[in-house]
Amino acid sequence: MDFHPTEEQEAAAGLAARIFRDLATHERLAAAGTGSDAELWKALTAAGLTAAVEDVGLLGLVLLLEEQGRTTAQVPYAATCVYGILPVAAHGSAERRARLLPALGSGEAVATGAFPARGRITASPDGRLTGTAPVVPWLRDATHVLVPDADRALWLVRTDAPGAGTADVETTAPWSAGQLTLAGAEAERLGDGGAYEEVLATARTAFAGLQAGVCAGSLARAVEYTSTREQFGRPLSTNQGVMLRAADAYMDTEAIRVTAYEAAWRIDEGLPAREHALTAAWWASEAGKRVVHAGQHLHGGMGADLDHPVHRHFLWGRQLDAYLGCGSELLAELGALLSDHAAPEGDHA
Repeated sequence: MDFHPTEEQEAAAGLAARIFRDLATHERLAAAGTGSDAELWKALTAAGLTAAVEDVGLLGLVLLLEEQGRTTAQVPYAATCVYGILPVAAHGSAERRARLLPALGSGEAVATGAFPARGRITASPDGRLTGTAPVVPWLRDATHVLVPDADRALWLVRTDAPGAGTADVETTAPWSAGQLTLAGAEAERLGDGGAYEEVLATARTAFAGLQAGVCAGSLARAVEYTSTREQFGRPLSTNQGVMLRAADAYMDTEAIRVTAYEAAWRIDEGLPAREHALTAAWWASEAGKRVVHAGQHLHGGMGADLDHPVHRHFLWGRQLDAYLGCGSELLAELGALLSDHAAPEGDHA
């Protein structure tokens, strides 16, 4: 197991960090509201950072998403990569890869996913989808949606296809979410019966990497604030309670990061990784929630200001806490998976 990034991964992460730092400023994020930043998205795709995901792998993507999370940049980067580029590259036919990957890499096409499967969408024998996905992140920006049906088969549907409808949905997260309604919409089948679990494990790992960045950004703001804010003639950071709270947040952030790295490395190497993806997602949910709460609390009264940059980290962290399964759901799923693996042959429920 080697978590050291390759030169290509380091270069991509460094370039992403510079772009996010320069363009994802507090003023621009405040102006974007719940929408995406078109100029930032154009800069990322023009730099080749979307298309590069095919080459840097999932571990490289986790590194890139950490940089996005640090600044809570408003672009559909994670969604396009995990629900578009990676599944099409892994499960698409040669014709579909040639048709979709260049558009997704250039930013001309944007993908998202109606994940996880909730059994609300059914597919007809001729590949037409019917049903509703109540909340799909980045749907307002998407040209394609990866949709699992009730049998967990994967379908790729265009948002402008006949029978496909979208409606804006406002959440507490600054994501341009929407409701997807399908009424006999044409769709393309993607992959076989095991593709859903692969994509879900990839998504959970990638969004755990995004959460690691969100937490790191929240903690960095708290450290800066408590190091400069004085109380009773000394910085808040010299208070033992503040130091202990920050130390706990740091350890939680590192736990999210290392479990995401391990899951991503195993997936890149073609090793079994469902348990590891669930572990990373559990840490992202449980520890992520603790870290963004700590970041806000360490800002004292300033943390209650909805216009303060740290509040955006709080909103992102709480949304990522529940996305793709909250802590208790993930733990139950992990327990069932481990129990199933441990059961002797013939004893499976």
